[in-house]
Amino acid sequence: MNILLVHAHPEPRSLNGSLKDFAVSRLKGAGHSVQVSDLYAMQWKASLDADDSTQRRPGARFDPSLDSKHAFENGCQSEDIAREQEKLLWADAVILQFPLWWYSMPAILKGWVDRVYAYGFAYGVGEHSDNRWGDRFGEGTLAGKRAMLIVTTGGWESHYGPRGINGPIDDILFPIQHGILFYPGFEVLPPFMVYRTGRTDEDRFAGICDALGQRLDTLFTAEPIPFRPQNAGDYEIPALTLRSDILPGQTGLAVHVADRGEENLPQLHAGQLAA
Repeated sequence: MNILLVHAHPEPRSLNGSLKDFAVSRLKGAGHSVQVSDLYAMQWKASLDADDSTQRRPGARFDPSLDSKHAFENGCQSEDIAREQEKLLWADAVILQFPLWWYSMPAILKGWVDRVYAYGFAYGVGEHSDNRWGDRFGEGTLAGKRAMLIVTTGGWESHYGPRGINGPIDDILFPIQHGILFYPGFEVLPPFMVYRTGRTDEDRFAGICDALGQRLDTLFTAEPIPFRPQNAGDYEIPALTLRSDILPGQTGLAVHVADRGEENLPQLHAGQLAA
C-alpha cells in the first residue's frame, strides 16, 4: 500500500525525528511504499497568499477561496501545492506526525493544510442544495483513504484525561481529526499519543517504538473513529444539525461520534500510550 507521512518538527534528532525514522522503516519493512513530506526540511511556505497562483493578476484583489479555486481548476497552482496534492491522491493512508504546540499542530503543518487543501480539491466539492451539502464529512476527494495522527506532548496523560486541566485529548484533536481529516473523506484512526516526552530514556523509547509498530501494523485493519457521515441521514440538511431524535438534549463534540456508548457519551479511547 502507499503511505504518505507528513512530518512537522524542526529538529531531525528530536524524539519526533526518531519516531519518523522508525515509522518509515517499519512501514517499508512491511512492504509498503512510503513518501515523507518533512515540512521543515522542505522549507515549506506556510502562508497562503496570492503567490500560490502562477497566473496572478497585478493589482487584483486577493480572494483566498476563489483564487484557490481558479488556480486548481486551471492548473496554475504553485508547484509545491500541486506536488503535495499528487502525494495525497497517490496515498492509501496518510499519517500526520507532530508535537502538540499550544493545543494544536505547528504552524508549518497548518500552513500545509491551508495551501494544499485547495477549493475544488479538499472542499467545495459536490452538490450543494437543500438535500445535500457537498461531498464532505465522510465523502469527498480523499474518501476511501485512511489517516492517523502521531502526536507527542510534554504533559502527563492525566492532564489530557476526561477531567484533566488541558481538556480531553479527543476534544483537543477534534478540529484536526474531524475537521481536517474526516471532512475531505478520510477514515480516521484513533491517534497514537506519546505523553511526558521529556521523560523519554532509551528503555522508554524502545517501548514507544514497540507500541507504535503495533499500531502501524494495523493501519489498514483497525477500526476507525465512527464519526457520523454528513449525508447518511443523521443530520438535517441544510441546517446541518444532528437530528433531534438522536441523543436528544445532549450537545458537545462527542455527539458527532456514533456507536460508542451514546447513552452517557464517554470519551473515546484514543489508543493512548501511558507515561
